[in-house]
Amino acid sequence: MKLKFLFPLGLIGLMVACAPSTKLEKSWADPSFNASMKPFTKVLVIAPLRDANSQRIAEDKIVKQLKQGTTGVQSYLYLQPADTNILAVENRLKKDGFDGIIIMRLTTVEKSLSYNQGAYYGYPYGGYYGYHGYGYRGYYGGGYSPGYYSEDKTFLVETTFYSINNQKLLWSGTTSTLNPTSLNETLDQIIAAIKYDLKQKGLISK
Repeated sequence: MKLKFLFPLGLIGLMVACAPSTKLEKSWADPSFNASMKPFTKVLVIAPLRDANSQRIAEDKIVKQLKQGTTGVQSYLYLQPADTNILAVENRLKKDGFDGIIIMRLTTVEKSLSYNQGAYYGYPYGGYYGYHGYGYRGYYGGGYSPGYYSEDKTFLVETTFYSINNQKLLWSGTTSTLNPTSLNETLDQIIAAIKYDLKQKGLISK
């Protein structure tokens, strides 16, 4: 199987071209999960990220990236607030022709402090007897930039693929993103990291 429910080959170039801040920390695949399996034809995409808006963006992006032959449906369009009975939801999914589920969720945000070293700046020989040392640089166009602490945030996102018919978890992976600035760019990097791992494990064709 070429796992047609996954993502276009072009996205893998993002991992090199954009020097991404996202990397795959760990992954697992069911031993029965292999390239000879029948492709999924209809998958439900669930992406409960930080808020409802982020969820819609993520689910829309994933559905858009699904390969031809696989239909993706966003959970925000399919599921209702009253859908709390898992068994009832699974039965409805089977009745509606779904055979797979993709779930992408934010698991945690790790915070850490890093120290940025201070530095002198200015003209090498500027100022009154400046070339004798640093003593007078503060008066003539130079000075000292003190060090400071900055807070880093690492976002951990877990993505899983389920088979509805077999009721099995087929693949799971956790990505980390350091200080993300763009939701769209981060999602592209996560998708690329996932696809790269699946290719390396031989679960999709190279």
